[in-house]
Amino acid sequence: MMKKLFVRIRFTLLMLLMICGLGQSAFSWGVTGHRVIAAIAQNHLSPKALLELHKLIGKENLAMWANWPDFIKSDTTHSWDNTFKWHYVDLPGNLEKDEFVKELKALPGENLYTQIPAMMAQLKDKSLTKEKRVIALRFLIHLVGDLHQPLHVGRPEDQGGNKITEYWFDKKTNLHSIWDSELINFQQYSYTEYTQVLDIAGPEKVAAIQKTSLEDWFYESHQLADKVYDLSPAESRLSYKYNYIFQDELDAQLLKGGLRLAKLLNEALS
Repeated sequence: MMKKLFVRIRFTLLMLLMICGLGQSAFSWGVTGHRVIAAIAQNHLSPKALLELHKLIGKENLAMWANWPDFIKSDTTHSWDNTFKWHYVDLPGNLEKDEFVKELKALPGENLYTQIPAMMAQLKDKSLTKEKRVIALRFLIHLVGDLHQPLHVGRPEDQGGNKITEYWFDKKTNLHSIWDSELINFQQYSYTEYTQVLDIAGPEKVAAIQKTSLEDWFYESHQLADKVYDLSPAESRLSYKYNYIFQDELDAQLLKGGLRLAKLLNEALS
């Protein structure tokens, strides 16, 4: 009981640190985007997966934990510092698919590409403690979301757009932050409203989105990142037109992230 209370208190403190001390630029997809992806995924879980999920987190929903891997970046004990590189991959731009996949697989160390299957394996492994499986679940929810934010499959020279200065409705920011939060916030939906707006695909479309491979998903984000870089010169003043250009692709990435997360969770929890 005391251990559970400590975990809850620690999580609350991390939330407060995030609200009081950190800007949105520290978070991928922002809070809303990650919750949308998690909520869509939960809508598409199989009965077996839902039963196993209930054993792990009870009545809590996936959206509650969608941002936890970002919140722990504020942990002053530095217990999670080794996970910071899990959130992205950096690769050269405009690669053909075969070359991209080769470069992706050759990246050294732990990264977004290596950790999605690693978290799946841990979540699926019932010989692990419940605590370890729950942590793997939280990371898997979040990392699949990161994968579908195109600038998490960005370029090393600008740290996925973090070093590219932009102006969003005259507010100075950077390209990465625009894709993390500004575009999503501009839609003015709560995460539950956004989920309802997006999660309307029929069975054939759902199957088509889910059937491709992890490498395909990374390459899609790479291609979208190339378009983002091309249409977002440094020091641009971006506003309504930029939203018009990218809104459909923004929505598509959120939907794909949710449906593909559901696929992975169904495999790991069934």
